[in-house]
Amino acid sequence: MRRPAGGRESSRANRGWWDRNADEYQNDHGDFLGDARFVWGPEGLDEAEARLLGPAERLRGLRVLEVGAGAAQCSRWLAGQGARPVALDLSHRQLQHALRIGEGQDGEGQGGDGALPLVEADARALPFAAGSFDLACSAFGAIPFVADPERVFAEVARVLRPGGRWVFSLTHPLRWALPDEPGPEGLTILHSYFDRTPYVEQDAGGRAVYAEHHRTMGDRVRDLVGAGFRLDDLVEPEWPEWNQQVWGGWSPLRGRLVPGTAIFVCTRV
Repeated sequence: MRRPAGGRESSRANRGWWDRNADEYQNDHGDFLGDARFVWGPEGLDEAEARLLGPAERLRGLRVLEVGAGAAQCSRWLAGQGARPVALDLSHRQLQHALRIGEGQDGEGQGGDGALPLVEADARALPFAAGSFDLACSAFGAIPFVADPERVFAEVARVLRPGGRWVFSLTHPLRWALPDEPGPEGLTILHSYFDRTPYVEQDAGGRAVYAEHHRTMGDRVRDLVGAGFRLDDLVEPEWPEWNQQVWGGWSPLRGRLVPGTAIFVCTRV
């Protein structure tokens, strides 16, 4: 359903949802995500090829914050490039999967520095000092699930050094107007692109148990600029021929006609 959902309600609901559904999520998508792979979205755009964070050889030694890290697959890839990542997520259960995968690798892919640092926290209040990181990233983590994304952007700007890069992916705003269906029925406009009312799932008592928030492309740009970022690039991945998977509303059919993912590449000014 569509109804208002504020910051605290959304945070509480999504923490619970990801704790309850982390096992199923990792079971369903773990093979696609890999244990130490940086993939930007369901299209399968890989950072090893896209280099949206910059040339891989320049990642060595950089302090990197991954926001909404899930099981920390992206952070593990970054560590393998010699970066010094910290994986942050709201969900305790997701971070337990990060520990499980890390233990299974026996420390490999951790950049030679032992266990990958994991932090359980709300992205709207990052527990780090100003200027702590050289780079921040998020692959479908946190941003679509917060009612006040401008707070997240402001926090990321605070913990980044000037000139640091902030790159994040999320559901393309156009998808909000379409049904979340991978087949032909998902190609008919059902909602107004300009309707910013959150999508909420709730229990019998009316308490939100999941909340996802929509902003237009213009909203995202204004929030970024307002937080002190410069938008350097906006990537809308095309669906590749090799990818035949269906992931929610993402599919080869839809992906070849309309964008499903938007990736914002920004610099802290």
